[in-house]
Amino acid sequence: MISTELVRKYNVAAPRYTSYPTVPYWDLNQWDQQKWFDTVTRSYNESCDLGISLYIHLPFCENLCTYCGCTTRITKNHKVEGPYIDAVLTEWKMYRQVLGVKPQIREIHLGGGTPTFFSPENLRRLMDGILQSSVLLPDADLSFEGHPANTSPEHLKTLYQCGFKRVSFGIQDFDPTVQLVINRKQSVEQVRDVTVAARNLGYTSVNYDLIYGLPLQKLSSITNTIAEVIKLKPDRIAYYSYAHVPWIKPGQRSFTEKDLPVNEEKRQLYEHGRNLLLGGGYHDIGMDHFSLEDDKLYKAALAGKLHRNFMGYTHQYTKLSIGLGVSSISDSWYGFAQNLKSVEEYLDLISKEEFPLIKGHILTAEDLVVRRIILDIMCKRSAILPHDIPLFNEFTERLEPLQMDGLVTIDGKDLRVTDKGLAFLRNICMCFDQKLLSNAPESQIFSSAV
Repeated sequence: MISTELVRKYNVAAPRYTSYPTVPYWDLNQWDQQKWFDTVTRSYNESCDLGISLYIHLPFCENLCTYCGCTTRITKNHKVEGPYIDAVLTEWKMYRQVLGVKPQIREIHLGGGTPTFFSPENLRRLMDGILQSSVLLPDADLSFEGHPANTSPEHLKTLYQCGFKRVSFGIQDFDPTVQLVINRKQSVEQVRDVTVAARNLGYTSVNYDLIYGLPLQKLSSITNTIAEVIKLKPDRIAYYSYAHVPWIKPGQRSFTEKDLPVNEEKRQLYEHGRNLLLGGGYHDIGMDHFSLEDDKLYKAALAGKLHRNFMGYTHQYTKLSIGLGVSSISDSWYGFAQNLKSVEEYLDLISKEEFPLIKGHILTAEDLVVRRIILDIMCKRSAILPHDIPLFNEFTERLEPLQMDGLVTIDGKDLRVTDKGLAFLRNICMCFDQKLLSNAPESQIFSSAV
């Protein structure tokens, strides 16, 4: 159990580090579309044999989950499906023109929103349009996010026929009181049925998303939820910390801070849940992620080949990741670019065959060094600290308190995260975040680390 003193000391606002620099610290003045596309072609030319990752954001949901921090559009009008898919396929065509080749694809992820908001027929049309204009590598990994309450057998069958072998179901918590306040309702029976259906079809990896720190959540609800989860034995589990950011997502104002477990109470929820998962045969493979031994994610972690991108942890590595759809972020390793978040503006620009990019960042030489260190800490729990850069002394000075607290060890240039430090990966990464430390925000822009 992590001590109360450490929890209080390190419970500060901290990025989740799906990128470095983090989005609020992108240098927008040094970025433009031409520079971005130059990095895209450079990245693909350097790593075309690796293939690319493709993330497709499908933003529509019929109901608002009040805990959610994603870019969504709430509607029960399913007539929006067709025009949106047309736009995504047009955007994909525009990227293919930039690459100038029929790209090889190693990874596809459908995220949201609720991808299973879309009909199976429209999802097939989307995937046919993507796959007919590309080369799917033999070991490609295709996954999608599904709502247990609306993912039908036809959804599962259609996507399986398109090549999908992984599915992630958002569970969050089975407690009826918690489900009511977060407006996310699915029963144990619904989750069991959709999990069994996926496996019977041939899906080889099922992931459940769980969240700790939700409003009105107690140790008892964590205990009961994880007990049911262990019975169903998903291959992977993402056990996320609830990110309370009502200044970004107004839907979170449907409950108050008084309803939230905080500090040591929240940490206790995580530790309790983690112990239950470890006792149930799962391994802690990275920040908030657990998997069984026969899952590819665990094998990649064991082999030191775990990778992390805007889609989360993956056993696949690509240098170029292209995001399609509203709010999607693309990553060329040398640069980032994000699409605008308005569905109407997105559709309008795509209809003119204009890229819907709104901002981005071109990485400097220093950014690339720091990015590699942070990625290694997140994925390998270790990093090599470069002695030959001016920042080395600053890094080691910032790490001294963490060494004293037993979160990291440093032997020469080798940094290693201890078992205790695994709970504070975000804090460890912050020691290298030059952008954040040199320009601390006046107000909170990130969720708390604990």
